[in-house]
Amino acid sequence: MKTPHKTKSRTLRRIFVKSAKGVRMHFRKRKPSKAKCAECKTLLKGVPRERPYKMQNMAKTKKKPIRPFGGNLCSKCLTKKIKENARK
Repeated sequence: MKTPHKTKSRTLRRIFVKSAKGVRMHFRKRKPSKAKCAECKTLLKGVPRERPYKMQNMAKTKKKPIRPFGGNLCSKCLTKKIKENARK
């Protein structure tokens, strides 16, 4: 399959699609990296890995956990922070 110059780099991901003419190649933008905790850098649960145009159409409750520092800190770091603030 011959590809145009703009699609030769791997910035766009390649998707092979079956059609009546045979197998064709479609190009789509890659997904962003997974969300990480601001302190310990572990992967955050409950935060989707989608492009901004898809995140706009999602409900607010599906974008991040609804709690203090939701989508920014993991649950372990959050408990540490809350305990720290309570002890001050």
